[in-house]
Amino acid sequence: MNLEVFVVGGILAVAVVLFVTEKIRVDLVALMVMLSLVVTGILEGEQAVMGFANEAVITIASVLVLSGALTRTGVAHFIGQRVLAASGDGVGRLVAVMMATVGLLSGIMNDIGITALMLPVVLDMARRTGTPPSKLLMPLAFGSLLGGMTTLIGTAPNILVNGALQDAGFEPFGMFSFTPVGLTALAVGIVYMTFLGRRLFPDRDPKKESTPADLGGLYDLRGLIGMLRAPDDSTLAGRTLQQSRLGQALGLNVVAVQRSGQMILAPGTDFVLGGGDELVVEGTLERFEALRAWKHLEIESRDRTLERIADASIEVAELELAEDSPLIGQTVREADLRRTRGLHVLAILRGDRAHRTGLRLMTLAPGDRLLVAAKSGRLAAPGEDRTFGAVHSVPAGELLPRYRLERRIQSVRISEESLLAGQLLAETRLADAFGLTVVGILRADEELLMPDPDTKLEGGDVLLLRGRFEDLEILGGLQGLTVGDNRPLDFSRLESDTVGLAEASLSPRTTFAGKTIEELGFRKNYGVSILAIWRNGKIYRSGLPRMELLPGDAFLLYGDRNKLALLVEHPDFLVMTEGAAEVVRSRKAPVSAVIMTGVLASVVSGLLPIFIAAPIGAVAMVLTGCLNIEEAYRCIELKAVVLIAGMLSLGLAMQESGTAALVAEAVLGSLADFGPLAVVAGLFLITALSAQMMPTAAVSVLMSPIALSTATSEGLSPQALMMTVAVASSCAFMSPVGHPVNLLVMGFGGYRFVDFIKAGFPLLVLVMAVVLTVLPLVWRLVPAG
Repeated sequence: MNLEVFVVGGILAVAVVLFVTEKIRVDLVALMVMLSLVVTGILEGEQAVMGFANEAVITIASVLVLSGALTRTGVAHFIGQRVLAASGDGVGRLVAVMMATVGLLSGIMNDIGITALMLPVVLDMARRTGTPPSKLLMPLAFGSLLGGMTTLIGTAPNILVNGALQDAGFEPFGMFSFTPVGLTALAVGIVYMTFLGRRLFPDRDPKKESTPADLGGLYDLRGLIGMLRAPDDSTLAGRTLQQSRLGQALGLNVVAVQRSGQMILAPGTDFVLGGGDELVVEGTLERFEALRAWKHLEIESRDRTLERIADASIEVAELELAEDSPLIGQTVREADLRRTRGLHVLAILRGDRAHRTGLRLMTLAPGDRLLVAAKSGRLAAPGEDRTFGAVHSVPAGELLPRYRLERRIQSVRISEESLLAGQLLAETRLADAFGLTVVGILRADEELLMPDPDTKLEGGDVLLLRGRFEDLEILGGLQGLTVGDNRPLDFSRLESDTVGLAEASLSPRTTFAGKTIEELGFRKNYGVSILAIWRNGKIYRSGLPRMELLPGDAFLLYGDRNKLALLVEHPDFLVMTEGAAEVVRSRKAPVSAVIMTGVLASVVSGLLPIFIAAPIGAVAMVLTGCLNIEEAYRCIELKAVVLIAGMLSLGLAMQESGTAALVAEAVLGSLADFGPLAVVAGLFLITALSAQMMPTAAVSVLMSPIALSTATSEGLSPQALMMTVAVASSCAFMSPVGHPVNLLVMGFGGYRFVDFIKAGFPLLVLVMAVVLTVLPLVWRLVPAG
């Protein structure tokens, strides 16, 4: 065993761990693998990047464009909808017809694309027949995975193993070489799901009182819709919904506003509130009730506030940054002067302009003058190092003309009966909810300057706050709201011809996974609200702004139907809305069908190899207007292309270093004594179990050199072993993270991880039985001498 084997083995082990833990994006892992092989000298630079020009990568990208064109022109949707419509209302029959339809379409289309395309159709069928979506959506995903096994272009693993077979000098597969095994597996899967598998799924059943299409009832929103009324003289009048901080401070979604008897549905963040408005809000009112229980804070005059700063043991000074100050280039947040020096930055004077907002993100520059507050005696220290130059004490009288701080420093008194008394400073959420920072707490017997978050408030405390007076007015305005008639509201009143509900999920190509709703500025940027999230069989309806969106989530959207329709074409979302379907070019449907038929015919007849026929078909789709060039590029999953290209370099390294031969001998060679079928069974199990945790394309790339080495050393058919790898790589039935199609249906079906294991394990065993039975009939495991 040479050093290269250890290096390649180490890189492989790290890659597997990263794939399984998903700490780093899979495409980035593949690039790290490729670069590691070059840096360690295992591969030359030219060898490492050959994957990007590999025939399999070109084929996969072209097939994605062909699949996208069939979707865009409505061919696949037309076929799927017509077939499903004729399936009747019986659940068993519906499962069988759906899986057969999806499976056959998946043989010529991308399995992710066909699943995403059929999702709204299947959900609509479920609602119209009263069938829980959980009984249909996992069969939908499994049908697309099984259908991908039926043809050469059905799925990426098939194309990749065919490329590896051809590169090794063996006869490649034809377009329908996979059909005997794949079609048998699809048939067995349909029978299993029709009679047994669907009975293993949970019932995600709508509320008995809700109609099949009642999303509000399905997400159980009725108990979370309330009414708040603004008094006629409310300080919220004239402010927008965004300025009111109803969402940020109270966690409430304003879904409608009733004004003068008229219901205004789905108001935007720029909607201006008025006195007497009745706000229909979604969310829990606990935080609102706690806010009202504070009682009104007594706001002192601005002159009195400045007097308190002068009277208290608080020193305000202007600090000039030294030319060589280490703070230059840092933001105020990074400098963290409050923790390191006990200084609170009130404003920054840069040139002739005083900055009083957004200070924490400002980058300090030479010549900046910082207005800071600190306990008396703390301002002498900064001048002793070279962080600051001159230190100028600023009398209270100069705070107004120079910095206009009368609008930024406020003082409020906590009444004795306020429920704020006894709370910790951090529990008030003054900073998060209202942008108010407590600079100091003045009491009769002590002064707490720069108080810690765990400081307990007392009745009679005077809080010195850094913030705008308008923020205090908003706080008072929120406290002035009153709870209206909160009997359960008929959600249908909140829908109209122009405003409605929709279910959505993150698409497989999303860049939003791991980001919070607040970070995405969802309502502001997309004009619709997320009212609830369905995750792992559980509904979340509160605390949504800080929740991260994850693959597999289903979320309930509410807003203008036109804006919901716009989200349909957004690459990060899959929206399941009747009437909001992506606009199709139905006039181009015959053209796209003819082009796809031509591609298949040219490959089957041997006229053109697949890596030439597929790109020609993709170009023809663009030239004939079935897709425009931007849509074609969007169809290509760059993440998948980079993943495959990067992992192809690891496959090459495993072959050239002898790692593949070593693994094949150690793992599969020991099974050879039990016969060729034992080798096939072992190869299938290793590959299929890996596919539950790793991207299926990566699994096929990694297992291909091992299968080829086993075929050479044991005298077995390379085609048989490579087909085993291809089929097993697509058996990602037992884990929602095994394949994107599982994540697509997870949220809408209300599935949990264990549901995939319960239903997927028997299917995996059945497919393995099909491989062991049918594969030897198609390919002799031991070629004739």
